[in-house]
Amino acid sequence: MSYLVGVLVILGGLLVSIALHEVGHMVPAKKFGVRVSQYMVGFGPTLWSRTRGETEYGLKAIPLGGYVRLVGMYPPGDPRAERKTGRIAELIQSARDASTEEIVPGEEHRAFYNLSAPKKLVVMLGGPFMNLVIAAVLFTAVVVGFGTFGPTTTLASVSQCVLPVGAPSDAECTEGSELAPAAAAGLLPGDTIVEFGGQATTDWDELAALISAAGGTPTDVVVERDGQRVESVVTPVVADRPVLDESGAPVLGSDGEPQTRSVGFLGIGPTQGLQPESVTVVPGMLADRLAQTAQVIVTLPARMVDIAQVALGLEERDPTSVVGPVGVGRFAGEIASAQIDGYDTALRTADLLMMVAGLNIALFAFNLVPLLPLDGGHVVGALYEGARRQVARVRGRPRPAPADTARMMPLAYGVFVVMAAMGAIIAYVDIVRPVQLM
Repeated sequence: MSYLVGVLVILGGLLVSIALHEVGHMVPAKKFGVRVSQYMVGFGPTLWSRTRGETEYGLKAIPLGGYVRLVGMYPPGDPRAERKTGRIAELIQSARDASTEEIVPGEEHRAFYNLSAPKKLVVMLGGPFMNLVIAAVLFTAVVVGFGTFGPTTTLASVSQCVLPVGAPSDAECTEGSELAPAAAAGLLPGDTIVEFGGQATTDWDELAALISAAGGTPTDVVVERDGQRVESVVTPVVADRPVLDESGAPVLGSDGEPQTRSVGFLGIGPTQGLQPESVTVVPGMLADRLAQTAQVIVTLPARMVDIAQVALGLEERDPTSVVGPVGVGRFAGEIASAQIDGYDTALRTADLLMMVAGLNIALFAFNLVPLLPLDGGHVVGALYEGARRQVARVRGRPRPAPADTARMMPLAYGVFVVMAAMGAIIAYVDIVRPVQLM
């Protein structure tokens, strides 16, 4: 049951994200006077719909997208131009005709193609921008309300002695071993250090820096134990300890051996848990996720080659390979149902919210790819139209007609077919060769 709950949570998050994406298009379009005839979440057969005003609102059977139908999406073309023949020309003209037929007589001024280039940009960027806002809100809710997973100031272990830096992980204390300062001061696993050297501490990195700087100096320490404040005095010993990089891995010297430095050593190890953060970390998180998502998009062709080889049974699935909606649903189910000590409801909720935030980052970035039928393709059309009009204005020439984006319909259909094929291959591999999250 918990597995199903996780899948339903991620499905609901995806539907809400898609619905708000389309709201991001619809609201500015209506604000600028464009007639919006349909607002639909999903594709395929309509499960439910209701018409309010001039817009039909509905829910369709396949929850993998959505759309708003903006009347007059494509201009009718130049009536003076010679009508071309052939399948591609017919496809382009059919798109123009379908767009023109939607326009209510007397409301030609409300057609989307009559908007200025800046207004078109606002409408087309409104959807992706909404996904970015959703991601920012969810990131904020997680880091402020739950926190990020990492070391805390609650002690998981207290060393009984000071072992040399090169000692094996299973080394034990002997009679001649030097007693570790934390053990000598009576600190115990489960204690939470709340003050060190008179300074309040809630962050492990901050505490570690204070300990490192206090080598050889008697220092007051206050811990919380069973709801009571317990005071003691510790004297961190000066010991050689490995130099670690940002990821926590040892830094190696030119001889290939781990680098060390002399720092204050207490002999404690932290528990891992959620630590509330400041909202100021959210922009950095967004930037990191956007960079990672952009990297995935740029390398998608190569990744799809790997996915195709996995589908053909020619190689094993890379744990870092791209996944689709089926894979994301699996991840959500695993998060909700995993039986891991310490993996409580708060951690599961935070992970599910971060997953929905990640989906919105993906929707934002992928929709900005400059190809029709994606929003980025329409953005390029609006930028091209605006540039032509600016050049004409500078040169004193008549205002050019709206950009004939219908001519890009063959490309749009081709992109759609490629995207559908990619989605089908990824879904198949997610079923037969899934990536295991836990």
